[in-house]
Amino acid sequence: MSAFGLNSLPSSPGATPSHRWGWFVGLGILQIVIGVLCWIDVVAASLAATVVIGALLLVGGVFQVIHAFSVRGWSGFLLYVLMGILYVVGGLLLMDEPVRGSLIITIVISVLLIVSGVARLIMAATHRHMPGLWLVILSGVVSLGVGVLLYLSLPWSSLWVLGTLIAIELVFHGIAWIQFGLALKKLHQPG
Repeated sequence: MSAFGLNSLPSSPGATPSHRWGWFVGLGILQIVIGVLCWIDVVAASLAATVVIGALLLVGGVFQVIHAFSVRGWSGFLLYVLMGILYVVGGLLLMDEPVRGSLIITIVISVLLIVSGVARLIMAATHRHMPGLWLVILSGVVSLGVGVLLYLSLPWSSLWVLGTLIAIELVFHGIAWIQFGLALKKLHQPG
């Protein structure tokens, strides 16, 4: 229970979220249902995620440009404005072309996985004396392998990668919320 910080909750039942445990369980169930729906149609989930990422870039870019003009005397003003404009343009492009945007995001994910895998393998090679190194090697090989496979399966992988990652996140996060809610229920029960 201490993993969720429940031991640090106030002792008064009215001051804790434990009497609302059902909301956490409900949220978990909802996330699992949405995650399963994403798994059923990973292409739609991937395209929707690309549009959402584009919208977030657009909003972030607008706020960055507004903020840059509010601190005009700052030495990085021009760079800050240019980055904001780049975010806005990138966001608009992702929302206008979600298929291409999904492809670009998948390429970025693939490259990051490859770089991460290579970095872990290099770290393992330079620390051969450490116990339990096989886990670092295994994680490096898996990251490198997944990154290479994603890249080799482009453009098709771009249609399912984001949706699949979102589905997995939603399902596991939903499970965590359910477990948290049930732990709160136990905490709230008398005796």
